[in-house]
Amino acid sequence: MSMSGKTEETLSYEQARDELIETVRRLEAGGTSLEESLALWERGEELAKVCRRWLEGARARLDAALTEEEEEEEAGEG
Repeated sequence: MSMSGKTEETLSYEQARDELIETVRRLEAGGTSLEESLALWERGEELAKVCRRWLEGARARLDAALTEEEEEEEAGEG
């Protein structure tokens, strides 16, 4: 039961982050039943995982780009 109707795989980082912020806001505001709170909590966990995957992917690409740059510099010095 996804509240947004989107599967986690199709969410962009920004969409996941924005929905996560909204989910946290709703949890902090209170006034939800225990069942609703648990559903929000679970959704928040999923969204946090999506954000983490995006960030890990971005870090891997950045590391690869930096490594490539270093190797090119070393090759150029020789």
